[in-house]
Amino acid sequence: MGIGIQVEGLTKSFGPQRIWEDVTLEVPAGEVSVLLGPSGTGKSVFLKSLIGLLRPERGKIIVDGTDIIQCTAKELYEIRTLFGVMFQDGALFGSMSLYDNTAFPLREHTKKKESEIRNIVMEKLDLVGLGGDETKFPGEISGGMRKRAGLARSLVLDPQIILCDEPDSGLDPVRTAYLSQLLIDINAQIDCTILIVTHNINIARTVPDNMGMLFRKHLVMFGPREVLLTSDEPVVRQFLNGRRIGPIGMSEEKDESTIAEEQAMFDAGHHDGGVEEIEGVPPQIQATPGMPERQAVARRQARVRELMHTLPPAAQEAIRDDLEGTHQYHASAFGETVEAPRHRDDDAPTGVIPTVDSPTVETRTLER
Repeated sequence: MGIGIQVEGLTKSFGPQRIWEDVTLEVPAGEVSVLLGPSGTGKSVFLKSLIGLLRPERGKIIVDGTDIIQCTAKELYEIRTLFGVMFQDGALFGSMSLYDNTAFPLREHTKKKESEIRNIVMEKLDLVGLGGDETKFPGEISGGMRKRAGLARSLVLDPQIILCDEPDSGLDPVRTAYLSQLLIDINAQIDCTILIVTHNINIARTVPDNMGMLFRKHLVMFGPREVLLTSDEPVVRQFLNGRRIGPIGMSEEKDESTIAEEQAMFDAGHHDGGVEEIEGVPPQIQATPGMPERQAVARRQARVRELMHTLPPAAQEAIRDDLEGTHQYHASAFGETVEAPRHRDDDAPTGVIPTVDSPTVETRTLER
């Protein structure tokens, strides 16, 4: 099983500019989590902080029992071997083939023979659909292939935690759907912890077990996916439906007069820029048939049962639907309620103490 990450009171600034402050959350071990937020809210900065590339001014980041903000350089080096990182642009070396790019972490951090390295590299390239492309260079392939090569490289050390920084950036919707399925399948195969930073609402709605959102230098909330997907918080509803009406503006801050002016235009019939609002919780992507069963499913079910009483009523209802094997959600664009069949794990434990500590659902009431 992957390793969880505990973040307590984390604050980061660049000079006088505060990026975010007092961020507290727990990324559950072995589950898939997503962190949302408008551009410029410091999501990538947060990921870089988790692996020690950036140093926050205050707070703790505890990985495998070690606070990486306070640990020695040697300890940090060892902790980093637990991580695989998929950067936004793949972060490939342009002068190296895909094979050598993927082999680089093995040559840097292990003493494996080249024959062993080749077996591992080809296995990971095959896993992401790049078998046969190992001799190509980054400049000879598409952006989507570079992303997948970056993912293959992040997997070669068999990480217990995978961080994905906007994995969908630059990809068309079809390739994004394939990538979403690939991340779920990887979680099923190696039972690792995955944290995804994204703007993509389809990924956010269908991939994760847990969701969080950053806005105006704070963590709005973090917890089971049902909490955010059923939230009435204006900034959450605006972001999930891609509308102009709400607290988020072209720049992150939007004053009251601008909000009132945009609302008046909308009330007068001007389009708000979004899609028809979809309410509720759509089904989560399942592992591809033939893959191992996701162990995260049973662990998460046990965990949410333990914290159910702390969640908002709408989230509780959505979780109960999921546990009962049927997920309801309303698609107002079609004017109908859809019942989607869900995988039901009849062997899932009931009333079991969770195998990971239950994360506190952080919720903040924002100024409107």
